[in-house]
Amino acid sequence: MAEAAAPVQPSSEKIRVDKWLWQARFFKTRGLAAGLAGSGRLRVNSEHVAKPAQTVRPGDVLTFPQGDRIRVIRVEALGLRRGPAPEAQTLYTDLDADLGDATGAQNADPKPTQQAERDAGTGRPTKKERREIDAMRRNDP
Repeated sequence: MAEAAAPVQPSSEKIRVDKWLWQARFFKTRGLAAGLAGSGRLRVNSEHVAKPAQTVRPGDVLTFPQGDRIRVIRVEALGLRRGPAPEAQTLYTDLDADLGDATGAQNADPKPTQQAERDAGTGRPTKKERREIDAMRRNDP
């Protein structure tokens, strides 16, 4: 089964960065993409973007935070619509995937899910211990 090619604008064209981020499915809404572009945390070719109306072209490299990681993306094509995910993945190349394999940092879990242990009797008293303390205080003359 052949994979359908994404409808693509001619390469001489350009598109707003917020619209491209939304079409490429990095953000759920265009408003979220515009918020990132207006915040100054997005870079296009190593230059900070101050407005969502900044344009991008194929070959541009975007660097931006998404969740708890930094995304480095090269724009490969400009889409005509926000299509399904396989179509959106043809619009870009993920450059930080190559870096993650070399360092192994992407595979490591940044936040351990294990709770810190506390020695018994340290810290705040439990509900049962608090009741025992209150009972002792009531019985003291």
